[in-house]
Amino acid sequence: MAELDLNLLRVLVAIDDKRSVSAAAVELQRSQPSVSSALGKLRTFFSDPLFIRSGNTMQPTPRVAEIMGPVREVLSRVGTDIVAAPSFEPARSQRPIVLALSDVGEVVFLPSILRQLRREAPGVSLQSVSLPAEEIASGLEGGRIDLALGYFPNLKRHNFFQQTLFSDTFTCLIRTDHPVKSSRLSPRQFRQLDHAVVRAESRTEEVIERFLARRRIHRRVTLTTPHFASVPPIVEQSDLVVTVPVPLARYFATVSAGIRIVRPPFEPPRIDLKQIWHRKFHHDSRSRWLRNLMCGLFQKQSTES
Repeated sequence: MAELDLNLLRVLVAIDDKRSVSAAAVELQRSQPSVSSALGKLRTFFSDPLFIRSGNTMQPTPRVAEIMGPVREVLSRVGTDIVAAPSFEPARSQRPIVLALSDVGEVVFLPSILRQLRREAPGVSLQSVSLPAEEIASGLEGGRIDLALGYFPNLKRHNFFQQTLFSDTFTCLIRTDHPVKSSRLSPRQFRQLDHAVVRAESRTEEVIERFLARRRIHRRVTLTTPHFASVPPIVEQSDLVVTVPVPLARYFATVSAGIRIVRPPFEPPRIDLKQIWHRKFHHDSRSRWLRNLMCGLFQKQSTES
């Protein structure tokens, strides 16, 4: 078998199709001497002349008739199952999709993701996971997680691809009947009010904390929580102010009549929300479809917000 490669089999098929060494060379875009040399190797391997010249054509021997069917099948299988790019049909897929979503992605975008998947891949179930960065990294590499969506600053290794879905900023939330009545906090109010801080696994809070530290802006933190879901009831029932990403603030203000948005007394930093995948799956047709779906969906959501 070490003496028989696929190129020799392609020469065998081409000569059988064209019944001419020169015509087979044109078909294969090779020189005639190289095709003749390949035919010589085939004759040695099979211990058979394979083709006998008759007039202006090469006529196959019985040995060629015996092996040509399997040879063509082998080359066809290689072309369709190995060489050809695999296709992915979302409408027929039953394989679950696993997403590592940040808090913003979970609260604001998960319903839209689910609706879009129901349209394009109705047989696919969706699982959202919240994990430490190291577990997300190993999950992406092992294929247990298909995409990470959101703010994941630790996923910067050379084995990961990143695509920014959109960029947004931060704003503040207070209760509707808060003593502060203006639509924007003053620098003094921001310093003197009690603040709630959300330090979730997605680490979006680090962006605003670094920004405040660089500008030496101090705030009085009286509550720290790891859960964004606790923000609405906490804000509604206290005089606390909380600074969160704008999409999350808009969502909370929409679903809760007891809280409202107030702008901070400074131009807040921006944060890039990305989709991240491992390079092992960069050319995978299923992964490409999923990334395109998320890209279009997030950009549409960002435009409409």
